[in-house]
Amino acid sequence: MRASRLLSVLLLLQDRGRLTAQQLATELGVSVRTVYRDIEALGEAGVPVYAELGAGGGYQLVDGYRTRLTGLTPEEAGSIFLAGVPSAAAELGLGAVLTTAELKLRAALPARLNRSVDEIKDRFHLDPAGWFRETETHPHLSALARAVWERRRARMVYRRWREPREVSREIEPLGIVLKAGVWYFVARVSSSIRTYRVVTILSLEVLEETFERPPDFDLALTWAEWATDFEQRLHRDTAVVRLAPAALDRIPYLMSRAMNRGVFAGLGPPDPDGWTTVTLPIESVKHAHPELLKLGGDVEVLSPPALRELMAASARAMTALYDPE
Repeated sequence: MRASRLLSVLLLLQDRGRLTAQQLATELGVSVRTVYRDIEALGEAGVPVYAELGAGGGYQLVDGYRTRLTGLTPEEAGSIFLAGVPSAAAELGLGAVLTTAELKLRAALPARLNRSVDEIKDRFHLDPAGWFRETETHPHLSALARAVWERRRARMVYRRWREPREVSREIEPLGIVLKAGVWYFVARVSSSIRTYRVVTILSLEVLEETFERPPDFDLALTWAEWATDFEQRLHRDTAVVRLAPAALDRIPYLMSRAMNRGVFAGLGPPDPDGWTTVTLPIESVKHAHPELLKLGGDVEVLSPPALRELMAASARAMTALYDPE
């Protein structure tokens, strides 16, 4: 662990020039005192690092010194694919590994390409979290990632929506997915491939026993098929509604993807008053009620009757609240 950190210090100084002890400590996630010890160790190992005192001072390498210790470990090579989402890498327990991998790559690049890397990072940024929510974090996420990486079986207790609520399973974790700020994982249970939300895990024990991954397993394809099937299973019912022109403009921002698709897939010509009648998929009357309320007076539910009555009851309640006369 310390050897990897010493290399990171060396590569940081080589890549960025002069850095203070505090800047190095922040980059490496350690204390300033640890940085002092690391700098001393580098000096004893023959690395020409020296301190510049005073304002604007810091540690730097003798001009022209470059290390060639830039070979990537397997973990560092794999972590490069998370370079665009460093926060996700940190949650998976790969933050320090990713930092070292990036430093090694930059140390091996000519100055011209290093400038190109900086320009790209300044111009493009990937933010995987959904709007108005934080990315889910979970204490077992890092251990789960280790089980996936090392192909280790695991024993988990998780919470589900039906009885019995708490269930124990032995799993073979195959992959982890971050979807709009929510972590999921795909695992083989007995002979079937299943998908779970990481936040449902109550306890997780990574076992010593390893397993062989299915030779034809494709995480991206498996996730895409599961997500499509999940949406179809979720929206089993339909509702017939009339939509004002203003509602059509707002639906892409307010409705779920499946409801949004359903509206525009079945969109016909408007009525003489400009409203359009459509049939849209809904999860249930209970779930569709608050979704359609987002459209206010720009939507009229025609069926099912239970949903129309819920909308009418909400309208009456709001009228009584805002216009008691």
